[in-house]
Amino acid sequence: MEIVTAILVLGVLGLVFGLVLAIASKVFYVETDPRLDQLNECLPGANCGGCGYPGCGGYAEAVLKGEAPIGKCASGGNDCAMKMAEIMGVKAEKMERRVAMVRCSGYKTADENGAAVGAKMKGEYEGIADCLAASKVAGRGPTACKFGCLGFGSCVAACKYDAIHVVNGVAVVDEEKCVGCLACAAACPRQLIVPVEPARNVVIACASLAKGAATTRSCTVGCIGCGKCKKVCQHDAIILEKNLARIDYTKCVNCGDCAKVCPKGLIKDSNVENLPEVGAEV
Repeated sequence: MEIVTAILVLGVLGLVFGLVLAIASKVFYVETDPRLDQLNECLPGANCGGCGYPGCGGYAEAVLKGEAPIGKCASGGNDCAMKMAEIMGVKAEKMERRVAMVRCSGYKTADENGAAVGAKMKGEYEGIADCLAASKVAGRGPTACKFGCLGFGSCVAACKYDAIHVVNGVAVVDEEKCVGCLACAAACPRQLIVPVEPARNVVIACASLAKGAATTRSCTVGCIGCGKCKKVCQHDAIILEKNLARIDYTKCVNCGDCAKVCPKGLIKDSNVENLPEVGAEV
């Protein structure tokens, strides 16, 4: 009899609490804009954070409130932007696809004579396999170049698309897989990773601001700020600032003349050409 009574009491309590919750849901119901669900359906659900908002849901809410522009979802691309614009009743500008590029060519390899090629090391790091942790020790990291890739794979861990790997000690982007979310860029303590248009076939993969002599001591392929690329450019598209050459893509016509005269062979005639194949993964 006691068991039956206990079951009845629990049943009654469950019914009462159920009614209370049902009433509360009606009393405290907040009407939501149906467009929010539609915007969320357009987004890929990757929650990569490349848009600068906390996940796809956060970006959808910001768009609905007018706090964020349409077209910030690199993972969704142009199709996503067009669908979101249609829902919001606005016109969307066509998005240009961009991919990540690592501004470092300091591959730790050796030539046919056994001579070191690329970035030089100050010592052996045996701590946590994390770029930020490595950058805090041994005078800003174990690499002689304080601007180059540390190669411990923080960017690899941040990428949800398996689009970046560490090869010969330097991060390399697989352009075919990259969606341009730049989660890798946010994870890089040296801010080496930047977006580029895949169609650009001339890039300067270096971020060293050191003087030429210092760069030469730390890396065999770093920019020494000699200015030869700037002199040969007929379109005034090379900028030399703080010992580092940069390309103004509003003027660059992809002629590749600068790549031909670079004494370090640093300037690539394609943003994927002449780089090692993605293989040795972290």
